[in-house]
Amino acid sequence: MSTAPPPRTTRLMRRLAAAVAAFAVPAAGLVALAGPAQAAASATATYTKVSDWGSGFEGRWTVKNTGTTTLTGWTVEWDFPSGTRVNSAWDAAVTNSADHWTAKNVGWNGTLAPGASVTFGFNGSGSGAPAGCKLNGAPCDGGPSEPGDNPPSAPGTPTAGTVTETSAALSWAAATDDKGVKDYDVYRGSAKIATVTGTSYTDTGLTKGTAYTYSVTARDTAGQTGPSSGTLTVTTPGGTTPPDPGEKVKLGYFTNWGVYGRNYHVKNLVTSGTAAKITHINYAFGNVQGGRCTIGDAYADYDKAYSADQSVDGKADTWDQPLRGNFNQLRKLKAQYPHIKVLWSFGGWTWSGGFGQAAANPAAFAQSCYDLVEDPRWADVFDGIDLDWEYPNACGLTCDTSGPTAFTNMMKAMKAKFGPNNLVTAAITADASDGGKIDAADYAGAAQYTDFYNVMTYDFFGAWAAKGPTAPHSPLTSYAGIPQAGFNSADAIAKLKAKGVPGSKLNLGIGFYGRGWTGVTQAAPGGTATGPAQGTYEQGIEDYKVLKSTCPATGTVAGTAYAKCGSNWWSYDTPATIAGKMAWAKQQGLKGAFYWEFSGDTANGELASAVHSGLQ
Repeated sequence: MSTAPPPRTTRLMRRLAAAVAAFAVPAAGLVALAGPAQAAASATATYTKVSDWGSGFEGRWTVKNTGTTTLTGWTVEWDFPSGTRVNSAWDAAVTNSADHWTAKNVGWNGTLAPGASVTFGFNGSGSGAPAGCKLNGAPCDGGPSEPGDNPPSAPGTPTAGTVTETSAALSWAAATDDKGVKDYDVYRGSAKIATVTGTSYTDTGLTKGTAYTYSVTARDTAGQTGPSSGTLTVTTPGGTTPPDPGEKVKLGYFTNWGVYGRNYHVKNLVTSGTAAKITHINYAFGNVQGGRCTIGDAYADYDKAYSADQSVDGKADTWDQPLRGNFNQLRKLKAQYPHIKVLWSFGGWTWSGGFGQAAANPAAFAQSCYDLVEDPRWADVFDGIDLDWEYPNACGLTCDTSGPTAFTNMMKAMKAKFGPNNLVTAAITADASDGGKIDAADYAGAAQYTDFYNVMTYDFFGAWAAKGPTAPHSPLTSYAGIPQAGFNSADAIAKLKAKGVPGSKLNLGIGFYGRGWTGVTQAAPGGTATGPAQGTYEQGIEDYKVLKSTCPATGTVAGTAYAKCGSNWWSYDTPATIAGKMAWAKQQGLKGAFYWEFSGDTANGELASAVHSGLQ
């Protein structure tokens, strides 16, 4: 017997007293009180050191039946290092052969129903921990180290924060472990580059214009390493980006409500010369309601009758024809310009509130959209679908809490349903701020199911901040005094690339309108204001075709134009600034460009022409 422990709890002293008789003879001579244990792989044994008083310690084992049949006996075996031993035990018959220890159930606790557990304990001396644990001849839990200690889980797949030409900031969701996670190993490719205790790391010394792949593993307090996380590929900016092979996308949005007050019709694409200079049209918008794709405006979409002078082909609609409205006009446009692909876009700022419910059953949502887009009345009009969710797992007009994988699941279901012969695209956020909307959803994961993304690189700033500061709503780059870091096109594209979205799936967004303030005295950006400037259809916003003459550009900043006229201050793109943006898009290897929306252009389509010429 070892030296008696110092005074402890009454419970422990009762156990010590009960165990003295069992250890009156040498431990090697103890006789088991139960017969052979039943072999059962579906059981675990977990060890815990309950307390340590210096000259001794109390250990406890828990045996649990994790199977589906009753366990009718158990034997736990383990090894102690030399100098560590059991001195007294309770609720099990414990014997040893040198440093190998064996504990068998006693008569009353050997039968365990599925899910049941039993504990036994002992007082020991020495500083070692048990190793090589077996339960009924099998590993106690399959773990390679401390018996009863599971290895940690895989950490979350790393995500990228700020990525520069020479560094990449990484973060990941914590792993879990039954005894606690000690640290994480960070890998670049197959090489371990760091061991950290937290869930973030910044890799430095990188080369610009280079792709790097990262993963993370966790280590627990027993030194066990768990499975690897998923991988993240980031590309540092800079260097030479190879151009995207193939024809560049030149896409414009056509709004169904434009046929009303704006008096803008499909025929205007022909008379302006724009139809010959585009590759795609997004028809906006269909609605998302009750987990389904639904019609947005039935009258404008397929019922409005067109006279001969309004119609693309100069032929008037008749009262009894099966399809009228914009859909029929688009059919006529495609007959004259067969290179144009038309996609039906669903959602948008106002109608994105339904995506959360739709994402709860992505297969059913995809089926409803397919049934609507492929309706026999207009199936030949559309070449695919565009999803304009503002914004997955983030806030727009309403806030979504579907989680970071919801967007990926939705795009996967869409591509599976629409198949390889239809386009599946999406309009996505350009918020590249740390922890912003790009970080909220897995756009890289969804990209594999998406033909291309339309990155909404506009509306970064506007008169919803009624007092200013004045700022361009579509800056290509950052600039000194920009109100919000990460709110510019270059940062958005760089962040999406860093997360693993290829440039060949990204279109740069252009606004065919301006945003403005009134009550402004300062000509340069950054001035104060008293509110939004007056617009034709809405305060704080005006078409380019109007601003071109009423408030001509007086300067440029961050690759876009601004204008000060009277007390009004506006920012918008011109043919010259669009030319600069298109040159940048080509240098970045982007898929192309898109714009919102056709009716803001001049009657001769000068902005659409600038996009077309700039991408040649």
